[in-house]
Amino acid sequence: MAEPILTDLAEAEPGLRRCLHGLPDLPRLHQGPQLAKKAGRLAVRVAERLGEVARAAVRDPVMRLRSRPEALLRVEAGERSDPARRSVALFVHFSPDGRVSSMVRRQLETYDRLGFETVFISNAPAVVECDWQAARARVALAVHRRNFGLDFGAWKDVAPLALARWPQAEELLLVNDSVLGPIRPLDPVLAAMRTAGPGLFGLLESVQGGPHLQSWFVLARGRALVADVAAFLAALRLSVSKWLVVQRGELRLARAMRQRGHRVAAVYSYAALLERALSDPAERAYLIEALPSLERYAALPEAEAVAALRARLLARPLNPAHHLWRVLYGPAGCPFVKTELVRRNPGRLPGVEAWRALVPPDSPCPLPEIEAHLRLMGGAPAR
Repeated sequence: MAEPILTDLAEAEPGLRRCLHGLPDLPRLHQGPQLAKKAGRLAVRVAERLGEVARAAVRDPVMRLRSRPEALLRVEAGERSDPARRSVALFVHFSPDGRVSSMVRRQLETYDRLGFETVFISNAPAVVECDWQAARARVALAVHRRNFGLDFGAWKDVAPLALARWPQAEELLLVNDSVLGPIRPLDPVLAAMRTAGPGLFGLLESVQGGPHLQSWFVLARGRALVADVAAFLAALRLSVSKWLVVQRGELRLARAMRQRGHRVAAVYSYAALLERALSDPAERAYLIEALPSLERYAALPEAEAVAALRARLLARPLNPAHHLWRVLYGPAGCPFVKTELVRRNPGRLPGVEAWRALVPPDSPCPLPEIEAHLRLMGGAPAR
């Protein structure tokens, strides 16, 4: 695997693309028999989004009227703390039955080993006591909160508490357990971020809805940037709507920090991952198989097909954590695999059941431990 290299995010404004984030591609007339099916899927998703936003318009004011201190249900000091540290990680956990898997405990140990004062924040309805204590043994602070606003709600509620406890913080890591692994050492990735100077750095860039960092691993470096991220979170309006939280949080964070004059960069850029996929005939064939709308490019000469696919997939981008999964978690060397891809495969992508083959034999997190986590989350992993 090549050494990680940070790539600055493009400065393009999202425009209407922000509102279309999370919706299927618009149907095209040339798609023939697929047109009605695709139009139907789009209509259903639009209706779902409108209903979600309408419900949020009623429920959000009620949720905001509740006293914010009630959001934090339990706060206890952990057993792993070093006063000399200047790095803080806010790690968000969720499981339907309140269990904390051995994989999640391994992730907490990893962030502690990498020098973070780690704050374990559970959004679960309740946390099993023995698992709560197991998490406390691996972190500097443990927090159980009412689940409003998902991960961004957790970061908003707990960042003031954490930064008051560690006012000297020069790094703030926003991270969650929505990924499997690490399947490769995280050290090289973090080293690349730490040698890059001040900035907002993420593992993965997405350009769906405008250039942004996928929020499951985002590191703010430098006291000024830590303060600006904290201010962004403090001003964030939470919602019961996941779509609204993504719109206001994930899609705006990178742009807001760039507007404040900070560098924003990712280890795995969308353009580089796409180029890597298009340069491999097997990966081009996979994309065409996965996305029937690309079938018309299959008969073109190679150079012409690559150019046409590049133009098409830059103009109408994919979700790299899903559609480019074979490249991202394979030769590109990403240390985590997105859980949603393995558990639900929402894009109905072919071959996802082969995800296990991308976990190296010497993975820092063994495959049986990952599969045990998936069972704990409900539903066996894809086979």
